Amino acid sequence: MSLTILAIDDSATMRDMLRLALSSAGFNVHLAEDGIDALEKFPGMEPDVIITDINMPRMDGFGVIDAVRNGTERPTTPILVLTTESAQELKDRARRAGATGWIVKPFDHEKLVAAIHRVASPGS
Repeated sequence: MSLTILAIDDSATMRDMLRLALSSAGFNVHLAEDGIDALEKFPGMEPDVIITDINMPRMDGFGVIDAVRNGTERPTTPILVLTTESAQELKDRARRAGATGWIVKPFDHEKLVAAIHRVASPGS
């Protein structure tokens, strides 16, 4: 059974890169352009893993993490942060908020796929 991934990034180019990398790895990929768009698409989607950028308009990645972790729908879904940011204080803030992992852009396709498999719930 294929894993379902929700990838959130405000860059159309990055969304295209994620769609290509993840779909070619056999994942069912859903894309959102920011946190608000993602939360509107989230109900009923049941993603196995969420990948989110940090810096986005309307709602940033921290808002996404908070909304998922404090929500009633799949609050334990693994969340990988994929961003250009590398500051330790931001990584620490994301971990405290409930992020599962942190990957710095540009990403390596194989490492991203491996990270998704590592954090995906057993039996997914």
